Amino acid sequence: MSAYSLAQLGWNPFFQQQLTLDEYQDTRAMRVCEQHRNRLVLIGESGLADFALVGQLPAISVGDWLLLSTEGEFIRRLDRATEFRRKAAGAKIDEQMIAVNVDTVFIVMSLNQDFKLSRVERYLTLVNEAGAESVVVLTKKDLCESLEQADELVAQVQALDPLLNVVALNALDSEAAAALAPWCRSGKTLALMGSSGVGKSTLVNTIIGDAQQATANIREDDSKGRHTTTSRSIHLTPVGAVLMDTPGMRELQLTDVDEGLSLTFADVEALAEQCRFGDCQHQAEPGCAIQAALASGELDARRFNNYLKLAREQALNSASLAEKRAKDKALGKMYRAVQGESRRRKKGG
Repeated sequence: MSAYSLAQLGWNPFFQQQLTLDEYQDTRAMRVCEQHRNRLVLIGESGLADFALVGQLPAISVGDWLLLSTEGEFIRRLDRATEFRRKAAGAKIDEQMIAVNVDTVFIVMSLNQDFKLSRVERYLTLVNEAGAESVVVLTKKDLCESLEQADELVAQVQALDPLLNVVALNALDSEAAAALAPWCRSGKTLALMGSSGVGKSTLVNTIIGDAQQATANIREDDSKGRHTTTSRSIHLTPVGAVLMDTPGMRELQLTDVDEGLSLTFADVEALAEQCRFGDCQHQAEPGCAIQAALASGELDARRFNNYLKLAREQALNSASLAEKRAKDKALGKMYRAVQGESRRRKKGG
């Protein structure tokens, strides 16, 4: 990457207003574009620079803005405009950062056996919680049995929300970049999220017009893809947008997404408010608006069951993580007390 203006790299008033007058004059802002085990690659108005991960630093992710002195020393990480987190995969009780400072998320799903409306809802909940814009990108359109089948699948996704942006395309087709052009404006930061093998890396290559991301063929027997992106990185598109690719996620466990869930399932929660009893469990209670909507076909049973599933999941994960944070905080307090007592004894001795 050559040198770019800060505005082209995604700098906007949200970040600008965090600087004091002295910082504006005596520091430089650079954005993290690659993250490695012991170093970061930053980009700014002067071009690329390596930054060693030494000393005590805050958590830093690709997409972050760092404030450096004129000598290149770390001053601080600027507050993030958006954050996308998930519970770490497996049984581990921890949070994992997915992406930061993203304006628009392309939720990528292929029109084959990977197609699942419940998965779209899961990603929409994550994006809505962060406050970013969503675009559902349905890839492998060319593999559908017919144009009618592709249109039907697109209609199913659109039915989730009439205002949802939905685009169906073939990621290998050069026209794919044109289809996504309305969101690829200069200075905007975009991220691709989705399961492994849905065509994210291929789509990155198509949008940026260069085979920068390795791609892997899909497994013919089960339509499942292989991991081809194993780290996060950002790329500059020909039209000036900042594009972030993220590793495929076989598991997206939600946590702390109350608002995102309400926004994604606004229709379900609006119906629940019409129930006769405020503590309605939506089972066999009289005057249950949810059950009435399910019976009439106004509400799809799959959608309601997925709402319940995601609500239970995020509540359980949020409680587990909150308990872990409380334990970590108490443990840290105990360590500091022990260290303080040790220092006092040494001074007294």
